[in-house]
Amino acid sequence: MEGLSLTFRRWATKKSAGSTKNGRDSNPKFLGVKKFGGERVIPGNIMFDKEAPVHSGNYVGLGKDHTLFALKEGSVKLEHHKLSGRKWVHIVPKEGHVLHPVDANGATAPSTA
Repeated sequence: MEGLSLTFRRWATKKSAGSTKNGRDSNPKFLGVKKFGGERVIPGNIMFDKEAPVHSGNYVGLGKDHTLFALKEGSVKLEHHKLSGRKWVHIVPKEGHVLHPVDANGATAPSTA
C-alpha cells in the first residue's frame, strides 16, 4: 500500500460572514421642542432645536444652527397661521409689549429750515 495516500481534510464547519454596507449609525441629535406654549423663559433659553419649519417671532432669536432662543423674559406663545400654514414662536414679555416706544416729552423731529 505504498501508493495510497491517507491525507485527511477538515472542511469549515461554519460559513464565514460576508461583508455588509449597513454596519454604521449616527449619534442622535435630540432636536425638537424644548419649551412648550405657556412655559416661562428667560433670555437665552432654547425653545426649539429644529429641522422643522418653525419661524422666529417677537423677541425670539435664530442661531446659526437654526436654534430658536428667547431674547426677553416672558412666556412662550405658539402661533399657526391659517392661510400660509407657517408656524411661529413668540415670547409674550413679562412686562408687556413695547414695540414702538413713544417719546415721553412729545417732542417732534427738529426742522432743518
